[in-house]
Amino acid sequence: MSGPCSYGRPRRIRRGAVLTLLLAGVLATGAVTGAWHDEAEGAVEQTAAERPAGPAADRAAVERAAAQAVADGKSGSQAAAEVVSRSGDRWSAIYTPGEFEDFQAQLDGAYVGVGLWVRQRTGGLVVVSRVQPGSPAARAGVAVGDRLDAIDGRASRGRPVTETVARLRGDDRAGSPRAAAGTPVRLDLERAGRHWSVTLHRARLRTQNVTVDRPAGAGGPTRIKVAAFTRGTGAAVRRAVAAADRRHGLLLDLRGNTGGLVTEAVATASVFLDGGLVATYDVRGSQRALYAERAGDTRTPLVVLVDGGTMSAAELLSGALQDRGRAVVVGAPTFGKGSVQMPSELADGSVAELTVGHYRTPSGHTVDGAGITPDLVVEDHAENRARTVLSGLGTGA
Repeated sequence: MSGPCSYGRPRRIRRGAVLTLLLAGVLATGAVTGAWHDEAEGAVEQTAAERPAGPAADRAAVERAAAQAVADGKSGSQAAAEVVSRSGDRWSAIYTPGEFEDFQAQLDGAYVGVGLWVRQRTGGLVVVSRVQPGSPAARAGVAVGDRLDAIDGRASRGRPVTETVARLRGDDRAGSPRAAAGTPVRLDLERAGRHWSVTLHRARLRTQNVTVDRPAGAGGPTRIKVAAFTRGTGAAVRRAVAAADRRHGLLLDLRGNTGGLVTEAVATASVFLDGGLVATYDVRGSQRALYAERAGDTRTPLVVLVDGGTMSAAELLSGALQDRGRAVVVGAPTFGKGSVQMPSELADGSVAELTVGHYRTPSGHTVDGAGITPDLVVEDHAENRARTVLSGLGTGA
């Protein structure tokens, strides 16, 4: 994870000037096709087992390797990626300028793609983990769990998820122009032993990361689902809370939330807190803190739903609301992504996102590798249990 942030284009990055809360590997894939780092065309989802923990990559070594490669007429980003890989750093990554620009667009909730999120299973198989409603993929009947065998005739198995996402988006990593909306892409898919091919046409899509389910009639709490922390998420949650009938409390659903911008997680915390500490983090030994704004809603009963797919910025938020006594957290233990990455430009214009520190919840709990333990651990029917808990917390404003 990371701290406050706002990115500029890669060639405008000031080394050490900004921080971003990375999705658990989200950047690597998420921005590429249309989903976040679950990996979607937007992002790729990777588990701790798939990316084992390790020491932080050495920034100077990465930059030297890239500079030397460029001087030798080779790929600076590839040389840098090899250094990161050898370091064992589970969250650091190298992005081409095009990939990084795509990530910027993802932070704004916009992208050109077909509306798929994918993940890589053991053995290198690539499967669909999420389909954006109304997208070309959804209209063609592609579903969660479908296996993605090939894109335009090129096998996906065993290839990096970032490459799969880039192909979905039509971003040829060799430097060809990025595909525009309307361009075709053929997918070879498998479901329950049935193989078929479908040609989709890419579209300009926007992700809807905040959705609201209001109860029918006069009973039950309003559920606010936050899928990722892109720009404007905090404001969207604030509007949702203001419009909600809060007499029966609120459910803040962060299940499957792969993270995003720390600034938006803090803005969301500010909706429910009256100022105070949200998290602390360190950058190469320098301690810093993040604070909520004043005048949030501190009266409405609140339950936060989490699971093993709750990562990064979502863990920062759930940990803050739990530690501050503002919410009861219900569900399964969260992922455990609590590292801080900072960007720097390499010699060939690519961008290195390297780990520089870790964040902690207000009580000092380290999230990286440990995650957030819910107040009520529930593996099955978590939402029903959350509603039961909420009914016992009293009534809101």
